[in-house]
Amino acid sequence: MAVKVSIDLIKQLRERTGAGLMDCKNALANNDCDIEKSITWLREKGITKVAKKAGRVAAEGRSLTLIQGDEAVIYEVNSETDFVAESAAFGEFAAKVGEVLLAKKPADLEAGRAAIADLVTDYTLKLGEKLELRRFVLLTKKPEEFFGSYIHMGGKVAGLIQLTGGDQAAANDLAMCLVAALEISYITEKDIPQETIDSEFKVQLAVAQNDPKFATKPEQLQHKIIEGRVKKALLQSCFTEQEYINDPSKTINDVLKSNHQEIVTAVRYRTGEGIEKKTADFAAEVEAQLHQA
Repeated sequence: MAVKVSIDLIKQLRERTGAGLMDCKNALANNDCDIEKSITWLREKGITKVAKKAGRVAAEGRSLTLIQGDEAVIYEVNSETDFVAESAAFGEFAAKVGEVLLAKKPADLEAGRAAIADLVTDYTLKLGEKLELRRFVLLTKKPEEFFGSYIHMGGKVAGLIQLTGGDQAAANDLAMCLVAALEISYITEKDIPQETIDSEFKVQLAVAQNDPKFATKPEQLQHKIIEGRVKKALLQSCFTEQEYINDPSKTINDVLKSNHQEIVTAVRYRTGEGIEKKTADFAAEVEAQLHQA
């Protein structure tokens, strides 16, 4: 005898899982209308769907921060399309990821992904796309230090700063400067590796040797000129050498020195940076879905 499934139960199951109406009806019919068993049944079916999406590219998403007392995290979570990334459900998923990361404090990315595995399964079932934790950094500050954070365009860019000296307003201000800065590779000059300096020196030396006027200068002066060019080139990629947005006549470093502040740590994420998007595959998929509709 077929199990009669009520509309109300289907509605409840759909609200809790986000699954399709027929999927909910089948789940309830196969589990004697038990909501909890039906959720498990759907999750088991959903795991198969997640596996099929493993080879797809998750290049959209959000970069976010979460601060709780003396602990903070900055992280990036991805989806396949901006439509999903901008949805309320993805926002819920992203917020929960931050809470799990701060609560469990995974040691590395593999452990972080394991910690949110159930969340990924649940929301992949709801959203129908591959979801992924791409990266994260956990920070712990001293009581006298400050965390500053800034999120741009709902998570397109995120910045998190740990600051000594100043106050909360100063920390938030610097986080905003971090997000607004040009593409940067280093926080301060001391963060530039010696091998990068040596490599840039070779580049500037080659450029100088192609300049006839340079050869007429004294050898000692030549060396100083090249060192100056190396420093100028590399400092452009340092955050502390960027213009201070509230007063472009100053650099971030000028402001830090005048206020007796020091950046302990600063992390900046731009969502999707470095991910190759399969635009052709995605366009074909959308066209196929529209044709089916």
